[in-house]
Amino acid sequence: MTAAGQPEAAISRPARPTPEREEEARLVARAREGDLAAYDTLVRRYQERVYATLYHMTANHEDAADLTQETFVKAFRALKSFKGHSSFFTWIYRIAVNKALNFLKQRRHRRFLSLNDLDLRAENDPELVELVSEDTPRRGARLNELQERLNEALLKLSEEHRMVITLHDIQGLPHEQISRIMRCNVGTVRSRLHYARQQLQAYLADLMP
Repeated sequence: MTAAGQPEAAISRPARPTPEREEEARLVARAREGDLAAYDTLVRRYQERVYATLYHMTANHEDAADLTQETFVKAFRALKSFKGHSSFFTWIYRIAVNKALNFLKQRRHRRFLSLNDLDLRAENDPELVELVSEDTPRRGARLNELQERLNEALLKLSEEHRMVITLHDIQGLPHEQISRIMRCNVGTVRSRLHYARQQLQAYLADLMP
């Protein structure tokens, strides 16, 4: 029993780092000492996911590639400031998110996204399932219309709401991790996600009831 009268087993203890986190910590420590091979391992581990997030935010392959490179260059230069309070993955994502938000504020041109980027529960819409199943000129024209409308809808969202849609619905990150990346509480993540989905449904109501 403890002094508070509770069994010792009831006292919560910090979870032990996973082998992956331990390996990551070793790579980060080596990279902080200037080991480029260690940093290259970290880059190869996360660059595809970082690139995917940046692509969904910018809808442009070249922009996403440039921002991905800038993200990892900035991270390497700032590596000594990384305290390890979060995972390296969360830290690098936060840098990428800030890069994307700053980029979008400077460039508000219209871009195109893929219809496959967002799960709009199309499998529950019989008319849409029939449309996608048929191989006719009507199908191509209709899909082009859907693509244009989806882009219009996504680009009407604020950068923050578009980011939370990208991180959660496209990248599949949990609310807790998104809150660390975007530096807001979980409740804010949930409310932004709920609002963004409502807005998308409203913008696309006539196409996807």
